[in-house]
Amino acid sequence: MIDFTRFTLDNGMRLLVHVDTNTPMAAFNLMYNVGSRDESPDKTGFAHLFEHLMFGGSVNAPDFDDPIQLAGGENNAFTNNDVTSYYQVLPAENLETAFWLESDRMLNLNFDRKVLNVQRKVVVEEFKETCLNEPYGDVFHHLSEMAYKVHPYRWPTIGLVPEHVEKARMADVRSFFGKHYRPNNAVLVVCGNVEPETVRAMAVKWFGDIPAGKIPVRDLPAEPPQKDAVFRIARGNVPNEALYLAFHCPARMERDYYVVDLLSDILGNGPSSRLYRRLLKERELFTSVDCYITGSADPGLFIIEGKPAEGVTLEKAEDAIWEEIEMLRKEFVPDRELEKIKNKAEATLIFSELSVLNKAINLAFFEILGDGSWINEEEGIYNSITAADLRRMAGSMLVPENCSRLYYKPKEEQQVEPVAAESLAQ
Repeated sequence: MIDFTRFTLDNGMRLLVHVDTNTPMAAFNLMYNVGSRDESPDKTGFAHLFEHLMFGGSVNAPDFDDPIQLAGGENNAFTNNDVTSYYQVLPAENLETAFWLESDRMLNLNFDRKVLNVQRKVVVEEFKETCLNEPYGDVFHHLSEMAYKVHPYRWPTIGLVPEHVEKARMADVRSFFGKHYRPNNAVLVVCGNVEPETVRAMAVKWFGDIPAGKIPVRDLPAEPPQKDAVFRIARGNVPNEALYLAFHCPARMERDYYVVDLLSDILGNGPSSRLYRRLLKERELFTSVDCYITGSADPGLFIIEGKPAEGVTLEKAEDAIWEEIEMLRKEFVPDRELEKIKNKAEATLIFSELSVLNKAINLAFFEILGDGSWINEEEGIYNSITAADLRRMAGSMLVPENCSRLYYKPKEEQQVEPVAAESLAQ
């Protein structure tokens, strides 16, 4: 159980404080309710660009890192489809340093053309390194485009193409900041050896005078159910062939999300999982195989990926995966196996609660989604899942018509094979 105190400032900013006296440290996590799903199709990558711009300095703190380091702390940030989060971990006695720095860049971000030019280049270079030049780096560009037709999850967080960030103008940047980086669009969580009222007083002191903004109403198009299988062959500078199967799955706050999470553990979490044990170790069809879910706020993806062993075709490897899926669809998971994956899920939750930073990030994310106290419901939900739940979800979700299949192959004599889209043979 993670107990916390919730406050709401007059400007609408929410503050959650969790007391942990087992550490001399404090985690400060400021999460904005903005991610790549809030971008325009012709201006993607902006949420990620802003993560970088926020470290370009503010009016009263031209260098963000030095004051944190002098206070004995460290800081970082991340962006995904749904949120952008800025966090610091520092001695609890120096917590106010984080309040000063974060409030100043919320109110007085340095809109400098030199900073924008530098960070645009950094982000574009990151795009090239991680997506264009890294083997399999553009996999999620393919899978997102194949699986989503109307929802903005159809482009990855880093952006659709680097040109969108390259062409970002100062007016675009100011507009994005004004729409999303306001106190009433943020959740602040402080975890550690702190006193709630003291933290509240700091929040009022440093954030209380920042005016609320007019936050755009998020009215995203719901992705319609996928009714036809999609298939694509991609070619690139990769050492080996690879296979990806992506299925639409429930949103993060739905109970069936937890059912799907356990299904992914059964198939691909660790050496005792079915795909690893049966297809990699016993049948030696793969050199690597994995299964995971995206965990996004809106309905996401359940992904199986693997690299076939030498001499094994992608078709044979895929057939073997479908055989394992068919067993999940037709048979109940044995009690012992179900208990094992539940215990593993519980252990993962407990381990995540050992870190004040993990608690701060998870509390903020659940509060953004609707209620931070949801963090205390997860263990009970996992324990309530039955073998019938697993069979039901496997039967409805893990079907060919809900699947986007990607074969990734090495280039042949520098010739790029055309993209293909077709229905799976039934």
